[in-house]
Amino acid sequence: MQEQRAGGAEVVPLGAELVALGARAGLLRRPDAATRLLVLAPGAGAGMRHPFLEGVAAALARRRVATLRFEFPYQAAGARRPDPQPVLVDAVCEAVGAAQRLAAGLPLLAGGKSMGGRMASLAAAAGRLASARGLVFLGFPLHPAGKPATARAAHLERVAQTMLFLQGSRDALAALALLRPICEKLGERARLHVIEDANHGFHVPKRTGRSDADVIEELAAEIVGFPA
Repeated sequence: MQEQRAGGAEVVPLGAELVALGARAGLLRRPDAATRLLVLAPGAGAGMRHPFLEGVAAALARRRVATLRFEFPYQAAGARRPDPQPVLVDAVCEAVGAAQRLAAGLPLLAGGKSMGGRMASLAAAAGRLASARGLVFLGFPLHPAGKPATARAAHLERVAQTMLFLQGSRDALAALALLRPICEKLGERARLHVIEDANHGFHVPKRTGRSDADVIEELAAEIVGFPA
């Protein structure tokens, strides 16, 4: 991945710009003639510069969708233990508020990878993301690996926006036998797209003949086609 230096210090992915999000920084990637902006929260174990998120942002930019990536406070501080849930939810709300200012006039989507997407859903369920037209989940973490359950989805019935669930068929954190009925119960507010053979990180086995880049292109195409 190509990178450029900002101010001689901060490393910024090529095509993005560093923006202030309160006390933290974010990465804004806005292509010419952008049609909408997705606020993209990271997963628990990787920050906003993770290659997967960079790949998604680049693929969306080629399709004229802008992205705003950010990090949760613990990630920005270099810690490994996630912040308490209220702090995580506040961070999502702060990023969406900043997106309104940075991309005035563009329709907004909110979501993210794994935990980041779930925090966006909690914020929406509390009525705090009214400016977002829809939510995008890149691997919604329905339950811990090896412990199938649905409690983490209980709040989704309170989300007013339409929701796009992008899930791998081998995702150990979201058994499709549990997730499909949840999406069906949500009715027209939920759209589920399954990436065959992909795991929670959206990696696919070599035997499939597909690459991680192929999967990212499929994800981006689904986001672009999401009628939020």
